[in-house]
Amino acid sequence: MNTTNHKLLQTWRWYGPSDPVTLQDVKQAGASGIVTALHHIPHGEIWPIEDIIERKSIIEAAGLKWSVVESVPVHEAIKTRRSDAGKYIENYKTSLRNLAECGIKTICYNFMPVLDWTRTQLDKTMPNGAKALYFNWIDLAAFDLFILKREGAEADYSDSILSRAKERFESLTADELNELRINVLMGIPNEKEIELEALRNSIEEYKHIGRDGLKKNLAYFLNEIAEVCEETGINMTIHPDDPPYAILGLPRVASTKEDLVDILRSVDKPFNGICFCTGSLGAGISNNLTDIFDAVKERVYFLHLRNVTKDEEGNFYEADHLGGDVNMYEVMKAVVAENARRKSPIPFRPDHGHQMLDDLNKVTNPGYSAIGRLRGLAELRGLELGITGNY
Repeated sequence: MNTTNHKLLQTWRWYGPSDPVTLQDVKQAGASGIVTALHHIPHGEIWPIEDIIERKSIIEAAGLKWSVVESVPVHEAIKTRRSDAGKYIENYKTSLRNLAECGIKTICYNFMPVLDWTRTQLDKTMPNGAKALYFNWIDLAAFDLFILKREGAEADYSDSILSRAKERFESLTADELNELRINVLMGIPNEKEIELEALRNSIEEYKHIGRDGLKKNLAYFLNEIAEVCEETGINMTIHPDDPPYAILGLPRVASTKEDLVDILRSVDKPFNGICFCTGSLGAGISNNLTDIFDAVKERVYFLHLRNVTKDEEGNFYEADHLGGDVNMYEVMKAVVAENARRKSPIPFRPDHGHQMLDDLNKVTNPGYSAIGRLRGLAELRGLELGITGNY
């Protein structure tokens, strides 16, 4: 096997012209590809070709390339298969055609109900003074039970977590409770947070859909867009659930090896692929990352490489890219071997990063400050080089 034919494609997530991290910063970090989206377009609306061209031109003027779209959001009407789902499917297909016409053909998306990635704290201080994203079950339970006040929530937690969540809630100030609410409801940076009442209504809706219903709706979505993807050469890559657990009474369908294999089998066509996120999957206590990658590697079209440190309860914080519980060396070896078989390199990005050094004094998108990701990209690039010897 030849492992020196080409390197992984180094990319960087950029939130557009309003991102505190500039495209010049990205170039200095060493990435050549940009991962971005049109966050100003409301979920479910068509991405106009003029807007796509404008964003692409900005990126190319900086000497970079728009390599991956992350993401074209899947409207809740599709996830729940409401009566108006067909309208949003057609809009989605038009957006895909417009992206393909502009030469952008790798699309990342998720099928998590209502919320995007969820954390309970955005600034957990590490021993070295850097700050990390953190997920804690006690804080989530405190939010669920006493802020959201979800009906029947008690049944989803152990007696130990219930008692500690009550103590936690009673210990928090009004400002701390508001911060917890904001953190859980944040959604996607640069987009408005979700309202409590809207979340309550969605939880009730998903109670009737359940996990099996959500799996069927995902297969429905993929089948509906299959023809457009095949005609245009687009590859869809589903992002794993983050965290990979059912939370707040909302079902999950992309959390384990079995889930990802089922998704590929449900619509067994080459366009239907995986975004292999080592952080999201790594937060699952029973997930074996190299085993999962081996099961789905032929359909991995995009990589998110980050690390987590978790405890026996499933609480986790985002660790250094080469620290934490994920054996990034073994993951990278598997990735490099698969990449060597490809005609085109697999794009990867250093997912998230600690807020550190000068970025501690700046306002940044949570998880997406510059210096922590620069460190992560440098470490990952060095790890790949050490494995391949490919200068």
